[in-house]
Amino acid sequence: MRVFVIGISGGVGGVLADDLTRRGDVVTGLVRRDDQRAGLAARGSTVHVGDIGAMTAGELAALLVGVDVVVYAAGSNGGSKEVTDAVDGEGVVTALDAARGAGVRRFVLVSVLPEAWRERALDDEQEHYFAVKKLTDVAVSSSDLDWLIVRPSMLVDRAGTGRVALGPAQPHDEIAREDVAATLAELLHEPRIRRQILELTAGETPITAAVRANTR
Repeated sequence: MRVFVIGISGGVGGVLADDLTRRGDVVTGLVRRDDQRAGLAARGSTVHVGDIGAMTAGELAALLVGVDVVVYAAGSNGGSKEVTDAVDGEGVVTALDAARGAGVRRFVLVSVLPEAWRERALDDEQEHYFAVKKLTDVAVSSSDLDWLIVRPSMLVDRAGTGRVALGPAQPHDEIAREDVAATLAELLHEPRIRRQILELTAGETPITAAVRANTR
């Protein structure tokens, strides 16, 4: 499989690229800085430099020729409204248009649980982040592509367990980035899962079994 990862240098995107490479897939991706190339190349990924918040759909489409699936794993993590709009909003729309223009049918978006952080008092920028994420989910789910939206709960940096809870609705808890990446890799290799929104958190079901349970 030929996979293009937007956000390949991130905490989930980088681990996903490694997982896919070990499976024998061909992984390419987009990074913002040229100095990020070498480390990813050493791990087997081909990387292009570009700012998803500033690229045109045509510029990105030129990089997607021959790709089987686009994974959008980039995110602003609730920074300034301008960055959120560019990365979590406009960037996703650009990637959808680019995938369509390049003839790529499958599109996977890594989103966020809508109720994340609702136990906290959120500032305006954080509220804006969740509002943009929701609108982006709507844009993806309204597209004519074979889309999939994965909403992980709070991401944490710890070793994965290989066990998750995956389904249309899950409680907001936390999950290791390694387990998110492993679940994404398994989902990419299950073409029967398409046009679904799946929520993901730590659980007791082995990842392969959790993915198979959502086929239809």
